[in-house]
Formats: sequence, structure tokens, C-alpha cells
Amino acid sequence: MDPIGIQLDTWNQWGCLVSLLSKNPDWLSAKMKFFLPNMDLGSRNEILDPEQRIISQVRLLHTQGLATWQSFIHCVCMELEVPLDLEVPLLSTWGSEDGFLSQQGADEESQPESRLHPGVKRPHQSCGSSPRRKQCKKQQLELAKRYLQLLRTTTQQRYGDRVPGSGQPLASNQAYIPPILQWTRATMPLDTQKSAILGDIKVEDSTDVSIWDLFSPRARKGPKVTVVLGKAGMGKTMLAHRLCQKWADGQLDRFQALFLFEFRQLNLITSVLTLPQLLFDLYLSPEFGPDAVFQYLKENADKVLLIFDGLDEALHPWSSKETRGPGGRGPAFALFSDLCCGTLLPGCWVMATSRPGKLPACLPAEAAMVQMWGFDRQRVQEYVSHFFSAQPSQEEVLAELQANGRLWNMCAVPALCQIACLCLHHLFPGSAPGQSVALLPTVTQLYVQMMFALSPHGCLPTTSLLGLGEVALRGLETGKVIFYAEDIPPSLMAFGAVHSLLTSFCICTGPGCQRTGYAFTHLSLQEFLAALHLMASPKVDNDTLIHHVTLNSRWVLRTKARLSLLSDYLPTFLAGLASCACRPFLSQLAGRDEAWVGAKQAAILQVLRKLATRKLTGPKVIELCRRVDETQEPELASLTAQSFHFQLPFHNFPLTCADLTSLTNILKHREAPIHLDFEGCPLEPNCPEALVGCGPIENLSFKSRKCGDAFAEALSRSLPTMGRLRKLGLTGSKITALGIKHLVNALPSCPQLEEVSFQDNQLKDQEILKIVELLPCLPRLQRLDLSGNDISESTLLCLAQVALTCPTIRMLQVRETDLIFLLSPAAETTAELPRTPDLQENGSWKKEAQSRILTLRLQKCQLRVYDVERLINLLREGPCLEEVDLSGNQLEDEGCRLMAEATPQLHITRKLDLSDNGLSVDGLYHVLSAMSMCRTLKELHISLLHKAVVLMFAQELEEQAEPQKRAAFLDSLMSQMPSELPPGSQRIRLTHCGFRAKHLQQLCEVLGRSCHLGHLQHLHLDFSGNALGDEGAALLAQLLPELGALQSLNLSENSFTLDAVLSLAQCFSTLQWLFHLNVSLKSQHILLSGPRRGRHICAGGFLPELPAGAEFLALSPRCLPRNFSLRECELDPLSLTCLCETLKKCPGPLEVQLSCDILSDESLETLLRCLPLLPQLSLLQLSQTGLSARSPFLLADILSLCPRVQKVDLRSLCHATLHFRSTQEQEGVCCGRFTGCGLSQEHVVSLCERLSKCEDLSQLDLSANLLGDDGLRCLLECLPQVPISGSLDLSHNSLSQEGALYLVETLPSCSRVREASVILGSEQSFRIQFSKQEEAGKTLRLSECSFGPEHMSRLATGLSQSLQLMELTLTRCSLSQEQLMVLLSLVRRPAGLLSLRVEEPWVGRAGVLALLEVCAQASGNVTEISISGTQQQLCVRLEFPHQKENTDAVALRLAYCDLETHHSLLVRQLMETCARLQQLSLSQVNLCDDDDASFLLLQTLLPTLSELKKFRLTSSYVSTKGLAHLASGLGPCHHLEELDLSNNQFSEEGTKALIGALEGKCRLKRLDLSHLPLGGSNLAMLTQGLSRMTLLQSLRLSRNSIGDLGCCHISEVVRTATSLEELGLSYNQIGDAGAQHLAAILPGLPKLRKIDLSVNGIGMAGGVQLAESLALCRHLEELMLGCNALGDPTVLGLARELTQQLKILHLPSSHLGPKGVLGLSQALDGHPHMEEINLAENSLAEGVLHFCKGLPLLRQIDLVSCKIDNQNAKLLAAGFALCPALEVILLSWNFLGDEAAAELARILPQMSQLKRVDLEKNQITAWGAWLLAEGLALGSSIRVIRLWNNPIPPDVAQRLQSQQPRLDFAFFDSKPQASRST
Repeated sequence: MDPIGIQLDTWNQWGCLVSLLSKNPDWLSAKMKFFLPNMDLGSRNEILDPEQRIISQVRLLHTQGLATWQSFIHCVCMELEVPLDLEVPLLSTWGSEDGFLSQQGADEESQPESRLHPGVKRPHQSCGSSPRRKQCKKQQLELAKRYLQLLRTTTQQRYGDRVPGSGQPLASNQAYIPPILQWTRATMPLDTQKSAILGDIKVEDSTDVSIWDLFSPRARKGPKVTVVLGKAGMGKTMLAHRLCQKWADGQLDRFQALFLFEFRQLNLITSVLTLPQLLFDLYLSPEFGPDAVFQYLKENADKVLLIFDGLDEALHPWSSKETRGPGGRGPAFALFSDLCCGTLLPGCWVMATSRPGKLPACLPAEAAMVQMWGFDRQRVQEYVSHFFSAQPSQEEVLAELQANGRLWNMCAVPALCQIACLCLHHLFPGSAPGQSVALLPTVTQLYVQMMFALSPHGCLPTTSLLGLGEVALRGLETGKVIFYAEDIPPSLMAFGAVHSLLTSFCICTGPGCQRTGYAFTHLSLQEFLAALHLMASPKVDNDTLIHHVTLNSRWVLRTKARLSLLSDYLPTFLAGLASCACRPFLSQLAGRDEAWVGAKQAAILQVLRKLATRKLTGPKVIELCRRVDETQEPELASLTAQSFHFQLPFHNFPLTCADLTSLTNILKHREAPIHLDFEGCPLEPNCPEALVGCGPIENLSFKSRKCGDAFAEALSRSLPTMGRLRKLGLTGSKITALGIKHLVNALPSCPQLEEVSFQDNQLKDQEILKIVELLPCLPRLQRLDLSGNDISESTLLCLAQVALTCPTIRMLQVRETDLIFLLSPAAETTAELPRTPDLQENGSWKKEAQSRILTLRLQKCQLRVYDVERLINLLREGPCLEEVDLSGNQLEDEGCRLMAEATPQLHITRKLDLSDNGLSVDGLYHVLSAMSMCRTLKELHISLLHKAVVLMFAQELEEQAEPQKRAAFLDSLMSQMPSELPPGSQRIRLTHCGFRAKHLQQLCEVLGRSCHLGHLQHLHLDFSGNALGDEGAALLAQLLPELGALQSLNLSENSFTLDAVLSLAQCFSTLQWLFHLNVSLKSQHILLSGPRRGRHICAGGFLPELPAGAEFLALSPRCLPRNFSLRECELDPLSLTCLCETLKKCPGPLEVQLSCDILSDESLETLLRCLPLLPQLSLLQLSQTGLSARSPFLLADILSLCPRVQKVDLRSLCHATLHFRSTQEQEGVCCGRFTGCGLSQEHVVSLCERLSKCEDLSQLDLSANLLGDDGLRCLLECLPQVPISGSLDLSHNSLSQEGALYLVETLPSCSRVREASVILGSEQSFRIQFSKQEEAGKTLRLSECSFGPEHMSRLATGLSQSLQLMELTLTRCSLSQEQLMVLLSLVRRPAGLLSLRVEEPWVGRAGVLALLEVCAQASGNVTEISISGTQQQLCVRLEFPHQKENTDAVALRLAYCDLETHHSLLVRQLMETCARLQQLSLSQVNLCDDDDASFLLLQTLLPTLSELKKFRLTSSYVSTKGLAHLASGLGPCHHLEELDLSNNQFSEEGTKALIGALEGKCRLKRLDLSHLPLGGSNLAMLTQGLSRMTLLQSLRLSRNSIGDLGCCHISEVVRTATSLEELGLSYNQIGDAGAQHLAAILPGLPKLRKIDLSVNGIGMAGGVQLAESLALCRHLEELMLGCNALGDPTVLGLARELTQQLKILHLPSSHLGPKGVLGLSQALDGHPHMEEINLAENSLAEGVLHFCKGLPLLRQIDLVSCKIDNQNAKLLAAGFALCPALEVILLSWNFLGDEAAAELARILPQMSQLKRVDLEKNQITAWGAWLLAEGLALGSSIRVIRLWNNPIPPDVAQRLQSQQPRLDFAFFDSKPQASRST
């Protein structure tokens, strides 16, 4: 046996080895050359028999020694596909260390020179379990060196001269073209010089990365981890192998060891590992001493690089239990995690590659992130040139590729570029120009062509291709990218190998475990084949197919519970295969017709259509665009583009050129503009080129630190092609001068730009100036933002000069890092784009520059004095300046003085801000002195503490006087600052400046100059926050008269005491302008002001002064009271005496308001004693002041002691107000209010004694006290002594039913009581109204008194004794039906009338029969019965004494009644009690068929009521049967005078029965049948009945649908009713014909007073005839013709003969014009009796009602929705002023603005009767509302002004309403309306 065979045990294994090597003869020959470099092998290669040649070569290797043989065996096992049954004996014989050493010793003598060759794999050894040997340091170092050399040699042998990753057939014979690498999160500076040494990774921009940059040691703190992120196909794996090759070649010399692992292989390891096992068992084992080698690696960890490829494919531990085991063992990913965290092999370098998405948490925050971007134009060209370098068609291929934009953009992905070259290599020979690239329009079709290119014969076996696709799909679904032999059938394996679709490699699944693995050449190829299977396999239905059409925005971490891979390309390939171009290929592949394929394609397109209409995030939008673009379906692309929101944001995810290409291709199908916003997105440098020609883009914004010069260059090529681009933003980037140069060259080609932002780009001075020079070239530009860049002071002034000279700039704002230009484009550019203008020669622009207003803000720019001098020179020559802000600079006193002195020459119209410039007190005087000469200064605010120096200006006085600017002035008032003042006013605020009394003299001298220059009318001073003290107050009181026209003075926070207040109070007599002195001593608020309402100022008023002071409201300042307010001050008797002595000299009228914590009785008495010393006093108010329990009696005494006291109001012993009448007024009534003062029974007598001394007490309010029932009894006993002539209020005094009953019992003794009202519910109201003389008839209302049965007798007794009580109302007093019957039976009077009204819930449920039974129990004669079901009311009017009817007559009537016994008795009772019944009213009742007893009762009872005059049945439902009974009962009632059957729900049959009952009603005077269905027959019966009613006075037939024909019949009947006074026919649509019939008979109605023909469709023809007839009705008082198209002729006809008796005129919505309104105005002017006018919904824009004489009795005018504007407001308001009785003005839904509000405010104080003004839905702003509030405050009696839905901010409305509650801004009317008469 052969020696080798002996060691292999059997010849069978020897034969297997020879057979294996026979299959790889080339490989064996290469190994022979490597192991025997000096041996001539030519003679052995001449052996003809291949098998013998293999045996000879193997034996020759064996003879070279055991070491050589062992190395060869390991090469066989590692590099060849050795079967497992052969590999095990080979390794078991030669694989152990012991066997290796023994054999080595045995052969040492025979082969002393044999040695271990490098480049082989160490036999299996479990490094993690072997004991560590003791060896010296030198031996360890030697072992480590041998291992490192072995590692490098093995890597060199692995790659050789091949391109990295050339295991893939697609990469054969290709040079490596490096993709673009760019920092995403850089943690170190870049060193491009060292990277240039390597020479193969190109450096572009400062952000690109080289190999050296990936592992730069500088600035590294913590773990040295680098993550390379790139989308599929970018070349991440290629880069990893390239690094290995570079390291093996010695170019990465900083690393001694480099290990490369693939996560797709690590995922297959199921056992736990240690780090030595990972490095040695799974990569390369050391020859000797693994522990020593690992120790060396640990000690030199900073020279070790571990590369992990495919982090996105890593199988993550899904629970913490999986992460680590004992002894540091764990899954492969756990070891990777520990390496990243630095807990394993600390100091080593770790590099990982991954797709973008969710990264595992184990990566440290300091990890450097590098983005891989594929190819740019240069790299694509270089790659294609290399690929076709050996072919003559190289230039032609490159030219065609560049001409095809879609294919060229696809080549930006290296993998696609490689496939494209392969396809072109296959297609180009023999094809026409352009034909080859045309076959490659999409990625999917690129792969389809690749399949044909890889096929040796150009045809594809469909069965094998679909089978391999099924394997690919199964792998994707299970997360498998590596397959074993058993996973792929042999035939498919052979197919994949022949077509270069599969690769094979050795997989180490654990220590000593190796297998052969197979994978597709690229993951995208696996996805493509899976897509082919889904589309072409009959096994796949449509539901399964569309399940794979998804949008993936990110990939998630893989765990054992989630193995599937997130596919990048599978949905894209499915969309691409849905293209019509792929249909023939799929049909051939599936063996089906194209219709079958088309159905599948349609299913995919349908899914994409649904996805296109959804709201998607940025990543999914890109994915959708890629899918849709692949389909090549224009309709789908258009749907997708139109479905996008107009603003499309993309935030924080990487975008490649291919992504933007897809987006652009879709957007080209969009018509509407779109905004693209890229923020925080890593962007491929050349990706803006993809946007070329994308027309819909209107806004384009990029915000990313990854954008550099290359990005700017690419963007500059795209911008000129975007014709609709309006806004461009490139912020937060790293562009330099080179990038700016490209953009500056491109921007002039974009004249349509309106906004450009280069914010936060670290630009320098020159770049900034170059950009600013472009402003004249961008005629539509409105905003240029250059914030966040680096500029110097000199450049800043250059920019200011540009702002002053460029005619379109309206604002330059510079503040620290902010730099913003705001521009106003020339007017002509809005219509067309002119050519680039010349700034120096364009005369029209110069003219515009002179008229423009510029705002210049140079804040915190470190400007100094010399800069100010230069700036002043620039500003003098510039345009008008609205605002100049130089705050936060270093101007100091001199610079501020220079600016202040130059201000009159600078034409500043609004504001100059010099705050925070180091101004001192000395500088303040200079500034103040300089500004005294400035005529336009409006406000100066200086606060040295707060470093504020602000000057506000007004326009020139002559400009303000121009009439055309009046409206604009009013409109802009509320938009200005709170301190806005009227013309001629000036406010100087010198707050917190540290002024003392010694400074006042100099200050007043400087201020006096301004006052005496003559250009000021009002000066407002503010000295708050200083330290003047009492001495300063005294001195100021002397100096104030010198200041002249002072309007207000604020002295708050100046350490004043009461002495200072007294000093200031003396100014009331020396200063004519002083009207208000408001002092809050504790909070140090002191304010002196002119004729303004002090409470508004104290409230921190936000509104401006009146334009002309108080005169604006036609008031004289003499009429305004002076107000002295002293709060938060201790007031002792001495202080009060001094205060009154001081105020004695004050001119009147005077209002005094005092407030302190507690005011003693002694102090109060002192104050009251001093009141006669103040004859000018009109008001004394003590607010928030604690008073004693004795104070009510002291204040009650003052009513009699001081005749001038008009009203005393004391609330809760803390608020007291005394109102005084003037000395000129005669003595009159007085009022006393003592509410919440704790008064009880014991105080009543004493209080009444004091009040009895008053001559005439109009009102007494004792509500909210503690009187109780006993106190009430005592008060009622004392009441005759108190001369009350008005009202007494005892609400909220804990009263009960006892008090209410006692009130009833005492009414006979209270002869002057007119009305009393008691509510004992939650409201607790108790009010009594008095009259001066004895009142004959009294009214009593008792509500919620909860009377019980025990109270009925006492209540009845009181009612019986109160003979003067005429009306009693019991509302919700818990009175049951039985109690009411008892009460009615017990009330007996000798004579007189009593009306009893009961409102209880049971009344609405009881029914008519039960209520009539109640009435039958009355002891007096019932003359009126009124029942209201909905209102739950029963009203009975009784007449005493009771008169009984003859018994025989009653019995005779009862004999004919067919009723039950009970009902017969009830009828008898009713006949007795209701014998004199005159009125029966039934309202809102329900009489159904089941209520026969009620019908029969009414049918029987009505004929017996001989005195019944009025019967009303309104708003009720009665059945037809019931109406028949009712008509039967009404028939005999010929004595009826009034019949009201309106607003009921009757059937036509029932109505007919009722109308029949009208027969014989000759005495009827009033008839109301409104809302009844009067059809043909019913109308005929009605006219027949009406013809006999000659006494008829009122006829109402509204809403009866009688029409013009019915009106004709009615007219003929009414002709005979010569007594008719009222005719109502509204809502009947009688038209012109009906109006003409009426016009014919109206002259025959001489007594007609009221006619209502509203809403009848009457036109101009009928209206004119009506007007002629109505002119003959001389007694007409009410005319209502609204909602008819009458027009001006009708109104003019009415106006010509308008009767002087007319009181109410309603013409709303009558189509009135200017002529008609004018004629009506002239006719109404001076009308003596007119009370109400309604002209709503007529157009009065060209003319409104204008009165010269006025209407003395007019109460209400309605002009709602009449299009009235400000122009007519003055005439309208003047007319209102001439109507002294006006109560209601309705002007809502018009166009009234602030000017109209001002006119109304002017007349409000004159309207003494006005109660309500409605101004809803107008154009009144806060200014107008404030004017109305001022008008209200000047004495108007108005209750409410409605201002809902006017342009007033809610917060302003709230503040206005808090100051003036009568202003109502709510939607619902919260105030009671003024009463209206009908």
C-alpha cells in the first residue's frame, strides 16, 4: 500500500482525494508552483494521462516533508470543496497538533531544512480551552510575529492581483473605482495630505473621506468605532475587501492585524464563542501559542482592526439572557457589541458596514459615521472607460451613455453601473446608435437584460430560472442569504453556476465546523429572481403578489423571532415588472398569454394607486417614487404627483442621486407648485443634478452640514432650469468661496426668486459681498438671509451702504449672528421680469429710492464712535428711515450724542434705538438737550438701569394734516405701539436713572426748552423708578408750572410719603392741566394726568389718546371732574384733616377716592365732618377699606346732615361711596344702599330712626344682611316712619314663608306700597315698590315660597283683608291642585276685583277639564279664565261679591246636557261661578280624541255663558272630532266680540267646522285666523261669514296661503267693513294682482290704523297703486310692507302723501335706492309721531336717512345690513342726535369702521333715552371700540353696545369689557334688550 494510502487507512479515500484534485488541475498546478518554486515541473506535466499526472504531483508534494504536506492538506480543505467524509479523515490524520509535532520530529533528520510555508490554515485547535503555556517574552513576541506574518501572507494569497470581491463573476477584470465617502457624524479632523499617499480614495470637498481618515487617531476619545453607511449596491462589501487588500500590501501600516467577518456567516454560528475563538477558530489560527498571540493582540489593541460587514443583516439577541455567558462567552453579535463598547480588546479599531436605518444600541455615541455615496459623473466616466478600455467602441458607448440621462443617473449606484456596462457590452455590437441604451430605461429592465447577457447562448431556460427564483423568494422570507447544497437542487445549482448567478465559499459555523455555502452574487440579484418568480409563477396568486408591494421607510433589527430581511429592491422590481415593456418577457417566462401577465401587472398598479393617495412620510415618498418611476406609467405618475401635499418635507434620512432622480421624474407630471424641504438629510454631493428641469418646484430648501462645494456646484447647474422657483434655502452647510462662486454665477439666471437663504454657512466677508452684489439682478427678491456667517465691522458698514443705495431694500437687520435683507420689488416686476438693471443708471429706481422707507437694524455689532461718524454720513445721503436700531454696540456718551444731534437731518420716521451703548447721566443730558430741537420726536425713553435709550418719532406735522391720510392714520392706530400719541404730543420717559432732588432743576430747564418751542401741545413725562423723595416732590410742585403744556407725569417708585402726596395735591389749584392724581402709596404708584379718565390710565391703558383731546367728543375740560385717588395709605384723623384742607382749594367738580386697610370710626367721623368744607366734591369713595359695624349708622346720618349727599352706598363694610349733587342743583331725592353690612333685627329701629330724618328717600337697599323674618317684621312695622318713595330691597336676608305671609298681612297698613315681589328660592329676592301717594291697586308676586296646606288659611285671610291688592301671582310655590281649590274657596271679599295667576308644573299636565273644575271652586264670580299649557299658567279673575244665578234657569239649561253625573255637577258649579265670564283663553293646550269630556264640557258650557265676549284658542292641537264639538259650542255664542283661533294645528275638515261656527257672529269686532288652512271651500265660507260682520275692527289672516284670488274675495268682503282698523295679510303671496284689489278698497276704510302686507311678493306695479291708496288713509299709524320688491317709485309715492299720524314704518328688504331713501328722508324729517323705522336689508351705500329737523318720538331705527360705510356715518349720527327719544339703534352687518364709531361716540352723551346700539359684524377695530367706551363713560344711559364679530383681538376685547361692561363682544346677547312696542 502506498504510504499515503496507509495513513489514509483505505484506498477508497486515496481515490477520493485523487478524484477531487483531478477536478481542479489548474488549482493543483498553482499550488505546485507555490510550494516548489525552484523545481522544474515541466517534465511531469508532459504525462498524457491526467490521473497519473495528478498522482505524480501529489507524491512529489509528500516527499517535500511533513510540514509541506500538512500545509497542502489544509489548502485542500480550505480552498476546495472537499466532501465531509473525506475532510474528516484528512484532518484527523494531519490536523492535530500532537500528530503534527511527532511527525515533524520523526522527519527532522531526513529533512532538516523543511519548514512551514505561510499562507496556510492552522489545523483545528480550540483556542479558548487550551492551557496557557509559560514562555518568555521573547518567545511570545516571536510567536506573535509569526502569526501576524501568516495573517498578512494569507490575505495576500486570498486577493492576489484580483479586484477585491472578485469572487463575484460580475467583477472580473475590473479596476476598482472608489465611491464617494462622506462624514455623517465626524468625530475627528480630516487629514487629506496623508490620505493622498494612498492615492485611490479621492478627496472632494472638505467632507469627503479617505482610507486614512477612516482610522485617524486624532480627536478619538473612547471606543474607536467607524460605521460606513450606504444603500444597497453602493460598494460597502467591496470597500471592506479593498481595505484588506490595502493592508496586505502594507499601505495601512498603522495596523499589524486585520480581521474581516461577514454577519451573514456569523449568523450561522449557533454556539457561544469567546473572542479568541472568534479570531482564531473562525478566521485564522496561529501556528503555536494562541494564548501568547492573543495576549500580544490585547497589549497592542490599538494596532488591530476588526471589520464587520453587513451589520444590517446581523441577527440581534432578542433577550438580555442571550447577550453573555460564563467566561465571556456569547453569540457573535454579543462579542461585536463588547468590542464596540470597549469591554473586549479595549483600544482596538472596529469598522462596520451597514445600510442606513436603525442602528443597534451597542454602537457608542462617539462612533464615526461615514456615508457611502456611489459614483459621481467623473467616477461613472472613469468606470465605463476602464470597462471598455480594450474595445474600440469605448468612446461610442460613453457618448451614448452620457446622452441618456436616465441610464446615466442609474450608474450613480456602482452595482448598477457594473450591470449597465455588462449589458451594453452584450448589446452594443451590431446595434444601431442609441438602440442599446434605449433598452435599459429602468433598473428592472437593466436586470432583465443582464440575465440575457449572462446566458452563454443568449436564451434562458424558464423552468430553471423560475425554480431559482423560488429558492430566492424562500430565502428572503426566511431571512436566508446563504444556502447549503441541500437547499438548492443540483440542476438549479448547475444553472446558477453556469450563468454566474451563484457563488460558493467555505463557511465556518463553529470551532472545527466548516461547510460549503452558496449565495447569489448580490442580494439585489436574489430579490430580482424572487420578483420574477412572483410575477411569472402560476403558483403565486394576486393576493400573495400584492403582499410584497410595500413601502419600506427603514429596516428593523433582526432577531430569532424576526428573521425576514427588509428588502430594498423586491418591491421596486415588482413595480418594474408591471411595466408594459416587460409583458412579453414575462409571458414567455410564465408560458402564459399576455392577458394573464397583464392581470398580475394590473394588481400591482392598483396597489400603487392606493399608496399614491395616502399621506406618507418622507422616506416612503421616495420609495413610492422609485416604484412608480419603474412602472413607466404616465397616468400613475400623474396621479402620484398630484396627490402630493404642496409641502413635501424630507427629514433626517440619506438621499442619493437615484432617489432624487425618481422624485424628479414623478414631479414632472405635476401641474401645481410644490415645496421641497430637505433638513438633516445626508445628501449625495451631486444629487442636485437630478433636479434639472423640475418645473413644479416653487420652494427648495436644503439644511445639512454635509453639503459642500461639490453640492453647490451641482445645485448651480440645476437652478436655472427651475422656472417656477420662488424660494431657495441652503443653510447649515459647509460651502466655501468656491461653492459660492458657482451659486453667484447661477442666481442671475433665476430672476423669479423671491427669497434666498444662505444662513449658517460660515461665509466670510468677500463671499457675503459677492452675494449682496446680486440684489439688483434679482428684481423680485423679497428676502435675503445671510445669518450665521462671519462678517467684520467694515463689511457691516459696506452692507449698510448697499442697503441705503439699493432701491428695493426696505430693511437690513443685523444682530449678532443674524443678517437679513428685506426687499420690496419694484411695481413693474410684478407683471413682467425686466432685464438686469444698472443701479447707477436706472433713473426710475433712483426716484423710487427717494420715496422708499428703510429700516436699518445694526444690533450688537461692536460699533464704536468712529463707526457712527461714518454711518451718519451714509444716512444723511440715504432715503427716509423708518427705524434705525443701533442697540447693543459701544457708542458710549459721545456716539449717542452724535446720533441724537444728527437725528433731525436723518429723516427717521418712527424709531431710533440706542439702547445698551454705555450711556451715562452726563450723556443723558446731552441727548435730552439735543432732542429738544427735534420737532418730530414723539417719545423718548431712557432707563440707565435697564440700558434703554429709545426715541420714537412722528411724521412731519404738515404731512399729518393732509386729509387723504386721515383714514390710514385711524387704521394704523391699533397696530402701533401702546405708547402711541396724537399729533403734537411728546412722551419723555426717564425711568430708573438714579435721579435725586438735586437733578430736577437741570432736568426741568432742559425739558422747558422743548415746551417753549411752540411745537408741542401735550407733554407726557415719566420719572418713575428714581429717588426723588419728599424733597423732590416739593421742588417738583414748584417747577411744574414752568413746563407749560404738560399732560401727564408719572412719579412712581420715588420713595414718596404722605407729605409728598400733600405737596402734589396742591398742584390741583396751580396747574390747569391737572385733572387726575392717582397715588398707591405702598406700591409707590403715583401718576398725575390731564383730562383723561384716570381709571383707564391706572389699569395700564393700552389705547392711545384721542386725536384732539377731550374736544373730540365735544366736551369742555371744565365739565370733567378732577379726580384724587389715594390708596394703600394709613388714614388717621389728623391726616384726613390735612388732606381735606389741601383739597379745599381744588376747583371742582372733585372726585376723591381713598383706600386703606382699616378706617376707624373716629377717622370716618372726621372725614364726614369735613365734607361741608368741600363744596366742589361730587364723589367720595372708600374702596377696599375696612369699616366698623357702626359705619352704616354714621353714613345714614350723613343723608340728613349734609343735604348735598345724593346717594350713600355701603357694601360689605369695605366699600363706601357717597355721591353729591352740585351746589347749583336743587334739593332732591336721595338713595341709601347698605348691603352685606351684617344688619340684624336689633339694628332696624336705630337705622330707621336715622333714615326717617331724610325728606325724600328714593331707594333703600338692605340686601345681603341678617334681618331674618323677625327683622322683616320689625322693619315693616317701622316702614310708615321712613319716607321711601321708590323701592326697598331686602333680598338675601334669610327670609322664609313666614316673612312672605307677614308681608301679605301687612299690605293693608302700607298704603304707599305699589308692588311687592318675593322669591324665596336660590335667588332670594325681596323687593317692594312704593309711590309717593296712596296706591289704589297693588300687585304681589310670590315665587318659590313652598306653601303647604297649613298656609292656605292664613294666605286666604291676608288676601281677603287686602282689599287694595288687585293682582296676585304665585309662581312655583308648591301649590297643589287641591290647595289651589281650597285657596279659591276661602278668599272672600266684600267687593272689588282680584286677579290670581298660578304657575305650577301640574297646570301643564292637568288638562282643561281639571282646570275648569278648579275654577269652579272660586267663592267670587269668575270673569276671566286663561290657561297656558306650555307656560304652565292658570289665570283666574274674580269679582266680589258673588252673585248667584236663578236656580230654575240653571236647571233648565242642565236638562239638555248629556253628561255623566259628575260632569253635570261640574257644569252646575261652572254655571254658578262663571255666569259673568267675559273672557276664556286656551293657549298651547292639547285636546285629543281621548279627551271627550273636555269637548262635551266646552260644547255644553259655551252656550250658557251669556256675557262671554272673548274666546281665544291659540297655538294648540285639537282633533277633528274635538273641533266639531267646539264649533257646536261656539255656534250659539252670537254675543262674541273677539275670536282668536291663530297659530293652531287644525285639519282642513276641522277648520271648515270652525269657520261654519262664524255664522251669525254679527257682533264680532276682532277676528284672527292666522296659520289656518284656508282652501277654496273654507275661503268661500269665510268670505260669506265676513260679509255679515259689519262691526269688524281687526282682521288677521297671516300665513293662510290665500294667494291673489283669495285676496280678491277678501277685498270684496272687507269693502263693507267700514269700521276696520287693522288688516293683517302678511305671508300670503298675494302678488301685484292682490295688491291692486286691496288698493281699490282701501280708500273706503276711513278708520284703518294698521296694515301688514309683508312678504307677499308685491312688485313695483302693485306697490305704486298701494301707495296711492294708502295716501288716502289719513288715520294710518302702522304700515308694514317689508320683504316686497317695491322699489323707489312705491316709496316716493308713500313719501309724497305720508300721513302725519304714522307711528311705525317697516320697509325692510324693499329694494330701495338712493332716490327712494332721499324722498323718504325728506318726508319723515320732522314727523311728529313716528316711533319706529325699519329699513333693514336695503342698499343705503349711496345715501342714508338724513334729518335736519329730527323725529321727536322716534324710539327705534333698524338699518341692519344696509351697506352703510364711514362716508355716511357723520350724516347718520347727526340725524340720530336729533331724535331725543331714541332707545334702540340697529346697525349690524354694515361696513362701519372707526370713523363711524367716533361719530357715534360723539353723540352718545347726548342720547339720554338710548338703551341699545347694535354694531355687530362691522369693521370697527379696538380704536373704535375704545372711543365708544369713552362715549359711554361720559354719562350715557345706554345699557349695551353689541360689537360681536368686529376685527378686535379677543384679549383687547376682554380688557375693554372689563373697563366698560356695557360693551358686549359675545355671540349671544348677554344684556337685556330694550323694550319694543309692536
